[in-house]
Amino acid sequence: MPDDLDGLGGLLTYPLVKQLYFSVESEVLLGHGDAHIAAQAEEAVRAFSDPSAAEWAYGDAAGSQCNLSLVRLYSGDVDGAAAAIRPVLDLAPSLRTNGIVVSAQRVRAALTRGPARDAVVARGLRAEIAMYERSRPALPQ
Repeated sequence: MPDDLDGLGGLLTYPLVKQLYFSVESEVLLGHGDAHIAAQAEEAVRAFSDPSAAEWAYGDAAGSQCNLSLVRLYSGDVDGAAAAIRPVLDLAPSLRTNGIVVSAQRVRAALTRGPARDAVVARGLRAEIAMYERSRPALPQ
């Protein structure tokens, strides 16, 4: 239910979809990724898939994709993890904020551990994410 802060809008607005996103992110940062969290991660990705929705933000959409990728890695699904992060890796450099790059780098770090470490898909994905950077506009001379 919206409260007075939600009425202000902007960064102070926390609709349920944003709460879901941060809940999933806190779980994946702790290394958790059971079936319940996987379902929540998939729900967050679906919720942020409509750019016309009032609560949509491309940073949250990308973050939810990275979280889903991590959850899938924790369950050993390297191909599913690669599919989940693909939309993030396809973002134009001008849309790669520091937060998005940090989220992608978390996936890269997770690809170096566990059974995923030796998978061909994981090696390719690690290399691709290693080159993934935020846009750095040139400074005037």
